[in-house]
Amino acid sequence: MSNRLSTSAGSDMTSRAIVKAIVGLKAAPRCGLWLGNPHADSWPGLHRYFGTTTEEEFRRKLGDDYRWISPSFAETTFPTKASKGIFNWNWEAGKASHGQAGPLAEVEKPAELDRFDWPDPAILDFSETIRALDAAGPHYRASGFWTPFFHDLMDFFGMEAYFIKMRTNPEVIEAATDRVCGFYYQANERFFDAAGDRIDALFFGNDFGTQLDLMISPALFDRFILPWFQKLTAQAHRRGYQVVLHSCGSIHRVIPKLIASGVNCLHPLQAKAAHMDAETLARDFGGKIAFLGGVDTQRVLPLGTPDEVKAEVRRVKAVLGPHLIVSPSHEAILPDVPPRNVAAMAEAAAE
Repeated sequence: MSNRLSTSAGSDMTSRAIVKAIVGLKAAPRCGLWLGNPHADSWPGLHRYFGTTTEEEFRRKLGDDYRWISPSFAETTFPTKASKGIFNWNWEAGKASHGQAGPLAEVEKPAELDRFDWPDPAILDFSETIRALDAAGPHYRASGFWTPFFHDLMDFFGMEAYFIKMRTNPEVIEAATDRVCGFYYQANERFFDAAGDRIDALFFGNDFGTQLDLMISPALFDRFILPWFQKLTAQAHRRGYQVVLHSCGSIHRVIPKLIASGVNCLHPLQAKAAHMDAETLARDFGGKIAFLGGVDTQRVLPLGTPDEVKAEVRRVKAVLGPHLIVSPSHEAILPDVPPRNVAAMAEAAAE
């Protein structure tokens, strides 16, 4: 089996144009491919197997159409560590568990939020991200701040305190959500001004599901998640950008709300989560939203043979196509995924 893949696809359309068409639910000559964001520990083995030395070389060799270039992860976006303000707590200090009490755990009144150091969008530096976007070539550019506000709030309060306060002290949750999402909104506004048409989509992530169902009820989702969610998607659409949402777990019950809120493409389609299998998604939402992901990372990619991986990719393409970007059902390819299976996924995607 060759580890050098063809990317011709029999079309004069660029990767950027093909993925734009897929996400826009328009005709495209083939499905797309995103290899995800491999875990740092996976890169040495991938580079040895494919004979590459850089991430971009690896992606080009395997025919990857999608580039994720976010100011959230650029080293120079925040001029200093201190300028991240309260976000230092979960971005830098680390935590032992999602249930660990965070700095907002004891807040009982909205006015108490004033004593915390909230970051200032005016000091952000986007030059590193702009350079990366300029270097993205003919590939689809997914960008914008990662905006994981659901997780930020979960960390700032602690998971249990966050969910309990939705019932016992909803005004505090709403005020804290305004602080967190207000930062992201203004940060994206400034970033979008700088990036312009270098960007194709806002790609942002909030894992709303577990393996079995939503983390919170649809009613709580409507009150505490949807208002700012809709503002963020509308902000991107006003700029002419598509919207790609990352949300792990079983989120089937709110996919209609996500579509109505402006999500164009859903990632990562956690294949073994309840009601997130390809057949169910195609039956319920085919033609209403594009799909990114769906290749099982719980069994097939780490434990299957290359032939099994190819068969699974072909099956997912047949069920979810044509508005599909083939990708792992979790963006971080872990070291337990054999490189030969990554090659098999890419080869079957390109067929």
